[in-house]
Amino acid sequence: MRRAAGKELIEPDKMEPSQQEIDAIVALYGQGRLDEVEALARSLTARFPLHGFGWKVLGGVAVHQGRLADAAEAVQKSAELAPGDAETHWNLAYIYRELGRKSDAEACFRRVLAIAGDDATVYRDLGVTVLDQGRIGEAEACFRKALGVKPDYADVYGNLLFALNYDADKSAEEIFDAYREYDARFGLPLRAQWRPHGNDRGANRRLKVGYVSPDFRSHAVRYFLEPLLAHHDKTVVEVTAYAELASEDAVTGRYRRYMDHWVPTAGMSDAALAERIRADGIDILVDLAGHTAKNRLGVFALKPAPVSLTWLGYGYTTGLTAVDYLLTDFASAPQGSDGFFSERPWRLDNPGYIYRPAEDSGLPNALPAASRGYVTFGTLTRALRINHHTIRVWSEILRRVPGARLVVNSENFREPSMQAALAGKFAAHGIGRDRLDIGYQTPPWDVLRGMDITLDCFPHNSGTTLFESLHMGVPYVTLAGRPSVGRVGSSILEGVGRPEWIARTEEEYVEKAVALASDLSALAALRAGLRAEMAASPLMDEPAFARKVEAAYREMFAIWSASGR
Repeated sequence: MRRAAGKELIEPDKMEPSQQEIDAIVALYGQGRLDEVEALARSLTARFPLHGFGWKVLGGVAVHQGRLADAAEAVQKSAELAPGDAETHWNLAYIYRELGRKSDAEACFRRVLAIAGDDATVYRDLGVTVLDQGRIGEAEACFRKALGVKPDYADVYGNLLFALNYDADKSAEEIFDAYREYDARFGLPLRAQWRPHGNDRGANRRLKVGYVSPDFRSHAVRYFLEPLLAHHDKTVVEVTAYAELASEDAVTGRYRRYMDHWVPTAGMSDAALAERIRADGIDILVDLAGHTAKNRLGVFALKPAPVSLTWLGYGYTTGLTAVDYLLTDFASAPQGSDGFFSERPWRLDNPGYIYRPAEDSGLPNALPAASRGYVTFGTLTRALRINHHTIRVWSEILRRVPGARLVVNSENFREPSMQAALAGKFAAHGIGRDRLDIGYQTPPWDVLRGMDITLDCFPHNSGTTLFESLHMGVPYVTLAGRPSVGRVGSSILEGVGRPEWIARTEEEYVEKAVALASDLSALAALRAGLRAEMAASPLMDEPAFARKVEAAYREMFAIWSASGR
């Protein structure tokens, strides 16, 4: 919520609470005394039912208490009573978005713009909301409008870059041009503030490594980060977490145990955090967020450590020439692709990831097609990865495999309107609604148990769900496309030893999917053995991956030491 309390304009002949009452509630709200606030707000709604203030406050209290449905009801009432109050519509938009009612949230954000005029933050929020609905072009337009209002809005430029990664019709060159512009606006001007680093250049000493992340909590990153941290050799590296967290959870507690030092960073300015990193003597600074929410790329632009790199949380370049390396692998960043990264790609032997499965996944089951009599393809991806290319290719696969079904399972498709819109796009290719199962179920394990073959997205591949698919015995077909984000699927398959499922063209993608679906006995054997294959592969060799990363850190630092910079 932006702010739960604030007086809206009302007609002078209506009854309204006194300013003293309003001020008292605002003060209590600011002190976090929510029980008292709720009691006073209920009194206001009883005495002044046609005044929006009490309803707005009740909504704010309900949000803080996690009662989002009650919050929506109260704030909607406030919006009806005060249709010209932009803040109320804005609050309602946030509630709808948290409830997964993206189309309702979009309508509220548009209402705010109609009332208040151009506002960079509203354009940003509207852009994020339409992006969640897979409307990438509209999201890009919103972010550019926000930047038109506020050109120095670095977070919004990051939102724009995030959206561009998913644009199915832009070339890799066009997208990288936008990253160069990001550096020109937000990175290069800070070089004047760089200072030499006085770190000990000794070749064999213990290196101080700092990890910077907003995701030291229950987040998908943990399946890849925890196994590295758990196996760091503390005689080789001394590890500090720079944790950009508003709150902590049980997973945070585990992260704390892996660290030698824990530094909360919420509320610290970029300059203050950069100075703290310098004071800590960090040798290797690792960004784990890229252009995702609550990143600290502004700190990296100040060059607070002699060596910096980005890995894991974003999957592509930061755009900052201040960052030295992108930790990747040969499949994700093939030779000759260096020109699409602002950093130098540091290629590990495949794969450039390590994976520790969720504890609650359970065991794979028998092949569903064996009992159903038809093949079920599926994807557990967000709406923004599904575009006219994927829909056309997936439709062709369904035409080629008689009776086959397609499951699309994602939080973005919780709303019936989103389900209908996607089904309509398939209908344009002759695929009926009866062959589609579109919705949302979490956790995804039973959805995966109902799938025979996973279809990866392109040009931006899926991520965590591909690992989960293999772990549940479900093979997938991927299309190797743009460097990095378009080759995540290839990297995983190279790591597990199944490069034969990597396609180079859309036509080959179709052929590989059809071939898998045409041999049910082979598919059943894959399902029975794929988890064991994965467990025996480099994808899950945690100690070996940690040694590989530590060797990379040592070599990176040696390059800096020898450079004399």
